[in-house]
Amino acid sequence: MIIKRNFNPIRVIHYVKAELAFALVMAVPVWLLHHYHAAALSLPFSVSAILGSALAIFIAFRNNSSYGRWWEARTLWGGIINSSRVLARLIIAFADSHAHQQNYDRERSERFKKDLVYQVIGWVHALRLHLRQQDDPLVLKRFFSDEETLAIDSAQNKPNYIQLLTARKIYRAMANGTLGGFDSFQMEGQLLALANYQGGCERIKNTPLLRQYDYFTRLFLYTFILLLPFSLIGDFTRLGYDFLMIPVSLTVSFVFAVIGKVGEVNEDPFENRITDVPLTALCNTVERDLREMLGETNLPAKVETQNGFLF
Repeated sequence: MIIKRNFNPIRVIHYVKAELAFALVMAVPVWLLHHYHAAALSLPFSVSAILGSALAIFIAFRNNSSYGRWWEARTLWGGIINSSRVLARLIIAFADSHAHQQNYDRERSERFKKDLVYQVIGWVHALRLHLRQQDDPLVLKRFFSDEETLAIDSAQNKPNYIQLLTARKIYRAMANGTLGGFDSFQMEGQLLALANYQGGCERIKNTPLLRQYDYFTRLFLYTFILLLPFSLIGDFTRLGYDFLMIPVSLTVSFVFAVIGKVGEVNEDPFENRITDVPLTALCNTVERDLREMLGETNLPAKVETQNGFLF
C-alpha cells in the first residue's frame, strides 16, 4: 500500500512506458509528414474529443470498480483482525474460567491456550501466503508442531486445513475438561466468521474484473493515442508551432494512460505489489496483538513503511 503523498516520476513513467512509446511513434511521423511534405493528415479535433469522452467513461467505471474491490479486500482483512482478537480472547477466557474444576490441569490449560492462539496466528499468515500464491514453510513452522507442519504442507488449501486442526483441538479440549459447557459454540462462531472472510478474499482473488472492460479500455486508449496527433496537428500548424503537437500529444496520452493504469493495478489487491492491501503488515498486527494477549513480551517488531510503501 502506498503511504507517501508524492511519487517518483521515473517509476510513474515506467508504468505507462508502452503507451508513451506508442504515442511517440505516432506523433513524430505525423509531424514529419505534415511539416516536410505538407501532407493533409489532419482530422477534426472533435474526433478525438468524442473518443476521449467514451474512453473517460470506461476508465471511470473501471477505476470505481477496481477501488471497490480493493476496499472490500481491506474491509475483509479488517474483519479478520477483529475476529482473530475475539477468538483469542474467547480461547484464553474460557480456558481460565475452568480453573475451579476438579479435573483442571493448569499445565494442560496453558499449553492449550498457547497452541490454539498460535494456530489462529498461523492461519492468518497461511491465508496471506495462500492469497499471494507464495509457499514459505518456515513462516508456518513457528506456529505448529512438526507433525502439524507436515500435514499442512501437503494440504492444497492450507488456511482451510488449519481451521480443521483448530476445530479438532477445541473438541479435544471439550473432551478432556479444558473447555466445557457451550464454550465451543462461541468459538465456532468466530471460526465461521474467519471462514467467511477467507471465502470473500478468495472470491476477489479468483474472479477478475469483467474482461470486457479491460479489453475495450485498452483498445479505446490505443485508438485515442493513434488518432490524437492527427487531431492536433492542424490546430498547431495554424498557430505556427506545429512541433508543439508532439509534447502536447505525449502529455494528453500520459494523462489518460496513468488514469487507466490506476484502475488496472488496483483491481487485484493480493498480488504483493506496492499498490496492494498490506497483508504482511496486517498479519504482523494480528501476531503482535494475540501474542501480547498470551502475556508474551518478546513480540516481533512492528512492520514499518519502507520508502513510503507498506507491504
